[in-house]
Amino acid sequence: MSKKPRLRFAPSPTGGLHLGGVRTVLYNYLFAKRHGGTFVLRIEDTDQARYVDGAEQYILDCLQWCGLEPDESPFNPGPYGPYRQSERKEKGIYREYADRLVKEGHAYYAFDSPEQLEEMRSRYSTPENPSPQYNHTLRGKMRNSLSLDAEETASLLAGGTPYVIRIRVDPGQEVCLNDMIRGEIRFSTSGLDDKVLLKADGMPTYHLAVVVDDYLMEITHAFRGEEWLPSAPVHVLLWKALFGEQHMPKWAHLPLILKPDGNGKLSKRDGDRLGFPVFALNWTDPKGELTKGFREIGFLPGAFLNMLAMLGWNDGSGQELFTLQELIEKFSMERVHKGGAKFDFEKAKWFNHEWIKWSTADALAPLVKPLFVEKGIAIPEGERFTQVLGLIKERCTLLTDFVQQGAFFFTFPANPDLASIQAKWNEAKQLFFAELIRQYELLPEWEADRLEADFKQMAAAAEIKPGDLLQPLRIMLVGGKYGPGVFAIAAWLGRQETIHRIRHVMGLLRP
Repeated sequence: MSKKPRLRFAPSPTGGLHLGGVRTVLYNYLFAKRHGGTFVLRIEDTDQARYVDGAEQYILDCLQWCGLEPDESPFNPGPYGPYRQSERKEKGIYREYADRLVKEGHAYYAFDSPEQLEEMRSRYSTPENPSPQYNHTLRGKMRNSLSLDAEETASLLAGGTPYVIRIRVDPGQEVCLNDMIRGEIRFSTSGLDDKVLLKADGMPTYHLAVVVDDYLMEITHAFRGEEWLPSAPVHVLLWKALFGEQHMPKWAHLPLILKPDGNGKLSKRDGDRLGFPVFALNWTDPKGELTKGFREIGFLPGAFLNMLAMLGWNDGSGQELFTLQELIEKFSMERVHKGGAKFDFEKAKWFNHEWIKWSTADALAPLVKPLFVEKGIAIPEGERFTQVLGLIKERCTLLTDFVQQGAFFFTFPANPDLASIQAKWNEAKQLFFAELIRQYELLPEWEADRLEADFKQMAAAAEIKPGDLLQPLRIMLVGGKYGPGVFAIAAWLGRQETIHRIRHVMGLLRP
């Protein structure tokens, strides 16, 4: 690669960041870092009507949590700023290029009012074409600088009549695009409409802004979702008209992330319906509705990225678990799939479970401790907390599981599952546990192996299967049918607390 690549993620600050958007960030980031390039965050806030306060900071928070921080952004400006399109608009950047397109015959002024546009859609609607477009067949019937003479156009402009600037797309042409994933793609201009490039308030639409900004920011590669393919021919036409095809970035249109059944693109509504998040972090919309994020339900950022990387890519080796550095070293666009990838939440949780097992207790502690504190569970200082995490981490799929799997180490089980013991409780078991307390009070060494050995010897002497006694002991110490090895629990709790918990439950049972 002769020139170091510059790639960008250009979101609109209108809502939560969908996991498909994070995957787009990830692939851009991986490619940039793999080739020693630059990753840019550019805020495309051209649609001011849909702008949401706080959405821009939310996007940055998502990238920071994932560890995909941009080299250049509105928060860390570089030499190609401003990095918000609204600020670039104030500098007159887009107006200059829109006017040039009009002057050179690639675009035109359109003076149609909203009412006139609505009338057009109603008048020319047919069963075969229920939503007619403003295109080469209809623009001659509308109020624009192609249908009006030069004098009328000049008069409307001088009189301050509101107008937009539209690209002029003539039929019968073929537009070619070389996609890094899909190869050569050909489009016919006959089916394209004359997209608005500059709105009446002087704000550019995405179509003009993305081309101008990519050129001025020297973007070498443009990776974006497959849903942008229908807009690609318009962008290619603008590139050719303004800057020449040789300056155009290399394109890659990433496969969709599909619903679990493979039937269509995964949406927030699907997540709500099926009970899993589709946003990276919690998002509260302007109406106050909270949508859960992967972070808040207990995902590790590394696991989240690992899972996303595999939704549309693999390295060909069969390996599934990758650190971010390993992904940087192995990522290539040649291994990105053309077809969409089904989202499987169970598989996503598998990645998180593997990452939790992979992580050290010391690394997990600062992530998990606030979850205990939130539940009002006091955590001891020192290494005892990390010892507990080491005991239970292989049983935890989500970070939130640590509270259920570990709370009993620090709090007395107030409501033990007596029903699971009582059904098979009898006098023999009552006598066994009474003797167990006596033996444990006299035991010289309080270690897990010694506790287990004595327990099994006593079970054999009482002629009771150890398995019939282990579950009651677990419930006595834990409160339920979960947790790590029961003798490791007893060793951690200590002699006094273990005996206290056994005696407490025995007092609640009746043989």
